[in-house]
Amino acid sequence: MARINSNIPSLIAQANLHRSNMDLDIRLERLATGLRINRGKDDPAGLIISERLRSEIQGAQQGIKNAERASSVIATTEAALAEVNDLLNSIQSLMVESANTGANSQEERDANQLAIDSAIDSITRISNTASFGGLKLLNGSLDYVLSGVDQTAVSKAKINNATFTQNQAVGVEVDVLASAQTGRLYLPGVTPGATDGTLMSSMTIRLAGPEGVQEVSFSSGATFASVITAVNRLTAFTGVQAQLIDPNDPSSGLVFKSADYGSESFVAVERIDRPLDSTGDQFKLFKFDPGTQLDDYADAGIDFPWDAVATGGAPTPPLRSGAVRDTGQDVTALVNGNLATGRGLQISLSSPDLGVELLLNETFAIDPSGGSTTFFITGGGSTFQLGPNITPLQQTNIGVQSVAASQLGGTLINGNLQYLSSLKNGQGNSIRNAIERGDFTPAQDILKAAIDEISVLRGRLGAFERNVLDPNVRSLQSSVENLSASESRIRDADFAFETSRLTRAQILSSSGTTVLGLANQQSQQVLQLLG
Repeated sequence: MARINSNIPSLIAQANLHRSNMDLDIRLERLATGLRINRGKDDPAGLIISERLRSEIQGAQQGIKNAERASSVIATTEAALAEVNDLLNSIQSLMVESANTGANSQEERDANQLAIDSAIDSITRISNTASFGGLKLLNGSLDYVLSGVDQTAVSKAKINNATFTQNQAVGVEVDVLASAQTGRLYLPGVTPGATDGTLMSSMTIRLAGPEGVQEVSFSSGATFASVITAVNRLTAFTGVQAQLIDPNDPSSGLVFKSADYGSESFVAVERIDRPLDSTGDQFKLFKFDPGTQLDDYADAGIDFPWDAVATGGAPTPPLRSGAVRDTGQDVTALVNGNLATGRGLQISLSSPDLGVELLLNETFAIDPSGGSTTFFITGGGSTFQLGPNITPLQQTNIGVQSVAASQLGGTLINGNLQYLSSLKNGQGNSIRNAIERGDFTPAQDILKAAIDEISVLRGRLGAFERNVLDPNVRSLQSSVENLSASESRIRDADFAFETSRLTRAQILSSSGTTVLGLANQQSQQVLQLLG
């Protein structure tokens, strides 16, 4: 049948030509962009996952840039700290030289003091001026802000890292479980047949402590007060002190103790001229030992003043007799329910969400029954975003304390916290540790603490760079590589495949155009019927 109103072959040819042209357009677009997915309709599921991969790639690449910038910040910080280290070492040299008073004149020591003052001022100047792109590094701007620190419980607090959640303050609760103790040996003040508070015979005793060993001799009838004076004069040489158990009662007995707290401190007291028959010898020392009983102490009929001992911070009985050495005990404490590491009066905790170093007050550290203390970290610190997602797991927080002389080397001296600035001349009498004072021990302790603080800070920053930043960069670089490969497989065009499909589409488009022309010509054959 011949009809002209409906040219079905032409419609079929048009439809197929349209599809061929669309396919041709797709191939040309993919070859022009290099992408298999250019819009959502190309592959909806592939578009979703590829966009997620792209986001992760961008985040990982920025994380690499962040870590590299953090390395630059740390390098700048450490360079400044290295200068502070050099200045502290020069102060150490000047102090050692000045302590050689037998070979140095007063003018030389005065010149050394001027050099020490200048070095201390330079340390403070470095603290105030060290910066990176306008960011102050060592003036305390990167330190944490604390609130509610009870100085009667925590003498010094240093926060190494803290994680804030929803901008809330971080509470730090400290609860002492076991007291810090000095090494202690007790000499009773009342012995059968003896006079209260005196030595009944001449003797020579050997004192040993963390600082060294010394011998001291006493005559018969020497009072406990004279023993205390003699022992305490040698404290700088031995690290051992002596005092009455009850300050108001000479008959209460003597306690020989280490000057410092902790397992690194000890006291050893021994009579070295003890007679062969030492039965009834008054110089019989005792120490607390939870593993034994009071047997021989009680059998000796000694009335030990337990209340006075408890007041002095000693533990409860039992005792062990005949002791010549006792070691101190580190404080044991919980920080936010986690067991902290104790060292003398100091405790430290290191965890991903909180890192603290605390110097506890002596009264608080020796009394486990005194309850807990709490303070808050309200802000500050520096946060390094090291991962592609902004979550606490992909962030690292670190605090950099001020290294100004007025905040460096904090050490307890006679119960007061003193800093490097006290080594300068012209300070107040209560905090002056300058060369002219003549007693170099407090200055040496403060300087040692300052050197340790700077060295530890440099080590902590170096460990952060080596063990956190560098591995993070390598890990993110590997992630970028693998994520890019995955995203490419999903989204990029396969040129070999697309060129073959382009050839097919071109042929179909050309043949479709020819067929359409033939279909249109077929309808004209009707004119032959009209003759």
